[in-house]
Amino acid sequence: MSFTITINGTAKNFPDKMGSAKLLDVLHGQLNLTGTKLCCGIGVCRACTTVVRRQPGANRQPVISCSTALSTLKDSEITTIEGVAQKDGKLHPVQQAFLDHFAFQCGYCAPGFVMGALAMLDQLGDQPVPAENVPQLIEEALGAHICRCTGYKRFYDALVAVIEQSPGVVKAKAGEEKQK
Repeated sequence: MSFTITINGTAKNFPDKMGSAKLLDVLHGQLNLTGTKLCCGIGVCRACTTVVRRQPGANRQPVISCSTALSTLKDSEITTIEGVAQKDGKLHPVQQAFLDHFAFQCGYCAPGFVMGALAMLDQLGDQPVPAENVPQLIEEALGAHICRCTGYKRFYDALVAVIEQSPGVVKAKAGEEKQK
């Protein structure tokens, strides 16, 4: 018997006996997808964050790949950092904003921050928030991510820039025109 997980748009079949394997180990060891990073190994630092869509059309949710068993991801769609940029190589707006704002130095934590930000933007797409709630939303989405090199302000500033340029994710105040 086997189960299927779609990873970066490609369906992959795994034997049931691999159900207890950790997602990160499979990404690195079998699929050569090494952009997702191992740091603490216990799901605290969030460097290993990927996103999962458990049902078609559902929002992506962050998944800590160093401690998530494959069996919990059956029939899901996983996106890793390698699956974020467009096919033509153009960076996702979150990736570009992180570069534009010099949000990281060594880059080790960047994949986890990008993936957490993508899940946050999915949530905003379905449930826009008032502008005054954006700082809290960013804190909830990325506050547990650890970066040893930089101040978190640059990650924050980059995400604010992406949110400001994303139509429909911030609610207009009463009496104001909706954001474009």
